[in-house]
Amino acid sequence: MTDNHDMREAIVDAAIALAERSSWEAVRLYDVASELNITLDDIRPHFREKEDLVDAWFDRADSIMLKVSEDADFIALPHQERICRLIMAWLDALSAHRKVTRQMIGAKLEPGHLHIQIPAIMRVSRTVQWVREAAQRDATFVRRALEETGLTTIYLATFVYWMNDISEDSQNTREFLLHKLQIAETLDHVVYGSHQQDTEQEPRQIEAKPAEPNH
Repeated sequence: MTDNHDMREAIVDAAIALAERSSWEAVRLYDVASELNITLDDIRPHFREKEDLVDAWFDRADSIMLKVSEDADFIALPHQERICRLIMAWLDALSAHRKVTRQMIGAKLEPGHLHIQIPAIMRVSRTVQWVREAAQRDATFVRRALEETGLTTIYLATFVYWMNDISEDSQNTREFLLHKLQIAETLDHVVYGSHQQDTEQEPRQIEAKPAEPNH
């Protein structure tokens, strides 16, 4: 395990395995070191503290999610289906250790952990931005801000729903997510559909204006 990436991945895997045998709260970095037969000083260049392991766990899900956008047929999908595929791929990457993932989130939500909760908000924002990039969403200004807010809300609601979903292949979560995306799509059309149409008509009206007669 001399390669930095391999070492980093092995540390994460060991921490998850220990959490499965006990709980995420019980995991300590010295236990991870013992599990891998390395020292704490070997872990330190990769992770400054235990909380960094959580970020690495979700970073892994981000990477798996982004690979979905490389599929040949991905870009031909309606954008709503693109977003659904991306978020479900992110969740599927965590599904083998759903209980531990739930415990990680629970630890972040404990009172008095603001030093953990504030970075967690930034972490959510980062994943949402990757979803937008992979889905090739190109809204700008106010529309972009509203889209980001809506997608963040949908992403978080779906994540919470998924954590307790026992349906096969998380099918209930997929249906939940699609329903929320359909609502968002409808609202977007209500707010922007007529406006876009009016904007497109303006140049034609200007061009149709008769020229002033020369005197």
